[in-house]
Amino acid sequence: MEISILRIGQTEQDALESVQKNLAEAFPKAQTVILKDVMGLAPKAYDAKRKQYYSSLLLTLIREYAEKIDADRILGITNVDLFVPRLNFVFGEAENPGKVAIVSLYRLRPEFYGDRADRTLFLERAAKEATHELGHAFGLSHCSNPLCVMSFSNTIHAVDNKKREFCPKCSLQLFRMIR
Repeated sequence: MEISILRIGQTEQDALESVQKNLAEAFPKAQTVILKDVMGLAPKAYDAKRKQYYSSLLLTLIREYAEKIDADRILGITNVDLFVPRLNFVFGEAENPGKVAIVSLYRLRPEFYGDRADRTLFLERAAKEATHELGHAFGLSHCSNPLCVMSFSNTIHAVDNKKREFCPKCSLQLFRMIR
């Protein structure tokens, strides 16, 4: 099984490499690769009133790309702010279960919240959200354990409080789904 990471728009290489390394740990049975292709940001996904990109539309475009290359799972990573209509923003979104997921790095940066830049904290947040969204793509739901990577995060504090790993219950479910 292969997890492919697709850059969407301008995204830092070190962030992609950090996510790749962490996904290899979170999903040890999968090979993780960073695709050479870069998907452009679709103008039709941009909502000028909100100044954000509609993540579900970007997911559709990632799915179309995935079908062309026959990928097992694709995680899109972008630096733009994402939303779904019923929420102010999302850190990411995924088909559950499905082939595709997307994560935004935009609100994972400490500077977004007026804090000083902290690359280690930023990359840790990115790893958690990438693992979380791919967990959905593999069929996992949100977990009630606030420390599990699959717990729902609608604030940056919730992201910071959870771990990068699946709790034993989610880990067992994932193992059953993957094998």
